[in-house]
Amino acid sequence: MASIASNSVVDAERFIEETKAKPPHRFWTLTEGRAFFELGAFYASRLMLSQLPKGDGHAVMVMPGFMATNNSTAPMRGLLKDLGYNAHGWDAGRNLRVNEELLQVIEAQLLELYETSGRKVSLVGWSLGGVLARELAKLHPDMVRLVISLGSPISDDRNHTSAARLFKFFNGNEPEQLRDGQFQGLDVAPPVPTTSVLTKTDGVVHWRGSVQKKGPYPTENIEVYASHIGLGVNPSVMIAIADRLAQTEGAWKPFKPSPLRRWMFPKV
Repeated sequence: MASIASNSVVDAERFIEETKAKPPHRFWTLTEGRAFFELGAFYASRLMLSQLPKGDGHAVMVMPGFMATNNSTAPMRGLLKDLGYNAHGWDAGRNLRVNEELLQVIEAQLLELYETSGRKVSLVGWSLGGVLARELAKLHPDMVRLVISLGSPISDDRNHTSAARLFKFFNGNEPEQLRDGQFQGLDVAPPVPTTSVLTKTDGVVHWRGSVQKKGPYPTENIEVYASHIGLGVNPSVMIAIADRLAQTEGAWKPFKPSPLRRWMFPKV
């Protein structure tokens, strides 16, 4: 009996150790240079990607990751435009500080796109951009069609990312929005269809920090083979994004790749 109890304690400790928030293994961080090959694969498969399901012309707002600008999302937006979407970068410049000024800028842009098109807007956010996209959708669910986040730290625990210290340098212990009582409960999905794309070889955000829980609204996790820096150009990610955006509004279904592409999407 003592042996069984001891084994139970060991198993519980091992479970806690394996599931507690921690950054990715250093090996994956040091090999983020893989993104250059993913960029090459993007352009090599560009013609094939242009044959993905066409869009219905609705507006898509693409939000860059931490420390990045619209330049990082230019290849993705170019593809989305070719597929028939009214794709836009964001108006907030470099993604450094999470503050009231940033929130006002992206809220104003969402409102403009919504009113100009007369239709709901889809939000695609990379890393920190995905966190902001989800929170923007919580504030204005009536204007948002769906949200797709790419390798975003949505667990509400910054210990999942290796960029935590750098984020703290620019935003302090608590970003302005947190001090104002906003952006609480990042792990809670917005009240719109939400997709989290993640990779278990992410070198910036531990994949466990990108897994979203099931809730009252449609949510899903799509795993891909990619680096963190390559998520915005990885061909398999582009396939998943195009599939999600091409769905008829109000007729959301979980992602199911074609048999020929099944190898590109391991299960979470």
